[in-house]
Amino acid sequence: MNTINQKEIEKFSKMADEWWDTNGKFKPLHKFNPIRIKYIKESIIEEFNLKDTDSVPLKGIKILDIGCGGGLLSEPMCRLGADVTGIDASSKNIEIAKIHAEKNNLKIKYICTSPEKIKDTQYDVILNMEIIEHVENVDLFLKSSVNLLNKKSLMFVATLNKTLKSYLFAIIGAEYVLRWLPIGTHEWEKFVKPKDLEDMLTSHGMKLIKTDGVKFNPILDKWSLSKDTSINYISKYSRN
Repeated sequence: MNTINQKEIEKFSKMADEWWDTNGKFKPLHKFNPIRIKYIKESIIEEFNLKDTDSVPLKGIKILDIGCGGGLLSEPMCRLGADVTGIDASSKNIEIAKIHAEKNNLKIKYICTSPEKIKDTQYDVILNMEIIEHVENVDLFLKSSVNLLNKKSLMFVATLNKTLKSYLFAIIGAEYVLRWLPIGTHEWEKFVKPKDLEDMLTSHGMKLIKTDGVKFNPILDKWSLSKDTSINYISKYSRN
């Protein structure tokens, strides 16, 4: 059994050359990145009692970025001092990520693989950001991710809620009306409700710390945290 959805891999491999184009097909992710980085950084500092005044506050923290794409999260985590490994099932994504990291003199270990194939390695933090809606067998994917965590650890999961509102805004609005994303980027059937996510991760030994909604303000042209989880949300879990 594996968690790789070949159709999704082909879809994102075709767009791989645009990962670092801030006005390309991944423009929405570039806009989303600042709030993701801030959320992850502050959570790790709090959980591991690190010094926020340090220029590299995440030094010594081992992070696994699953579904890393071109490295949009792996690179900032590395700059913050973390020991980062990025994995992706698309060899094209990994190729792009490696080239970009090399150009920026960043030491990031990139591997073309999926979590269930990794053995004998543990991490302090796992990032499952905007990935579970693109995998095959979500429960196996999450279980495989948990197996890669140290005893004291964090897992972040960002995804789309399975609601009528998410269908209207994330698919009809973002893909067909505003054309923020290529048509077919998301499939509503693959969206995951926060409670379903919690049930799966709890069964694999994880404990929910917090779930926050994330919303986009078109006037300010930026994302922020929100109490509304009906479309986008980020959940933070610790190991029991």
